[in-house]
Amino acid sequence: MANTSSRTLRLLSLLQTHRHWSGLELADRLGVSERTLRRDVERLRELGYPVGAARGTDGGYQLAPGAVLPPLLLDDEEAVALAVGVGDAAQSGIAGMEEASLRALTKVVRVLPPRLRARVDALRAMTLSAVASGPVVAAGVLTAVAQACRDVERLRFGYTARGSAPTEREVEPHRVVALGGRWYLVAYDLDRHDWRSFRLDRLTEPTATGTRFRPRLLPAEDAVAFVQAASGAPAPYTVEVLVHAPSSRVRQVVGRWGSIEPLDQDSCRLTMTSTSLDWPTQALGNVGAEFEVLGPPEFAAHVQEWGARFIRATRAPT
Repeated sequence: MANTSSRTLRLLSLLQTHRHWSGLELADRLGVSERTLRRDVERLRELGYPVGAARGTDGGYQLAPGAVLPPLLLDDEEAVALAVGVGDAAQSGIAGMEEASLRALTKVVRVLPPRLRARVDALRAMTLSAVASGPVVAAGVLTAVAQACRDVERLRFGYTARGSAPTEREVEPHRVVALGGRWYLVAYDLDRHDWRSFRLDRLTEPTATGTRFRPRLLPAEDAVAFVQAASGAPAPYTVEVLVHAPSSRVRQVVGRWGSIEPLDQDSCRLTMTSTSLDWPTQALGNVGAEFEVLGPPEFAAHVQEWGARFIRATRAPT
C-alpha cells in the first residue's frame, strides 16, 4: 500500500480531472478502504483544496474551483501535451498571448525530466500546426533564453547566421520576440559592441554565465520594433471591418485570427492584424456577408483592387 503522502498526491491527481468520482471507485483506485479515503479527503481540505462531497446513491467526491490555482499533478503524456500546446499558443499571434504563454512554457519545461523534454522537442519538430508555422525552436532553448532575459544575466551560445560560419556569442539579453512565425532574441552583443537580433532556431546551447548586468537603453521604441527594423519585416496592418452578420457566424470562419465585437444580433466589428492584406480580404470573402471597411485606407484600396479584378474576370469576351 502506498504511504500516506504519495496516496494523497494520487488522490489529488484523480480529482483534478474534474470528473465526479464515487467513493467506492476512488477507494478502489487507491487500494484503500472508504474510511481511509474519507481521511485522505479531509487531509486535502486541510491543505486548502475545496473537495466537495455528496451523500446518497449518487454521492461521491469532486474537486470544486478554488480561489487560487492549486499545483497541477500531471502524468508524462499530460506534461508533454501541455508543453507542446503552450509552445504553439506562444506563437498564435493573439495579442498578449505570446508573453503569458512563454512564461507558462518556461515554468513547465523547467520541471520536466530530460526524457520528457526530448519528447516535447521531437513532437513539435514532427507536427505541422496552423498556429506554429515557422521554424521549430527546442523548448529548452526557448526557456533558457527567456530565463536569462528575466534574470538580467549574461548569456553565451553558438550562433550560425545565414550564409556564415558558426560563431560563439556572449550577450546581454533583453527580450524574446515572436514575430512572423519565428522567435528572436533581442540582445546587446558584447563582442560587437552593438544591439543585435538573433533567430532562436539558429541558436545552440544557450548557457547563462551567472554574471548580472545593468540593462542598457534599447535604440528602438520596443523589442518588436527593433526586430522588424533589423529583419526588414513590414509593419503589420490593423484591419477593422463592420460585418453585417452574427458574431457567431464570423467567429466560425475567422476563429482565433481576429477579434470580434458583437454590435447586435446581425452585425459585429471584426479586427484583424496581418502583415499582408490578402489574408483579411480572403477571410471576409469566406464569411459571405456584406461588410464595410472602417480602416485603414490601404485595406479599402486593396479590397477595391480585388473587386475590380474579379469583375474583369467575369466580363464576356468581345
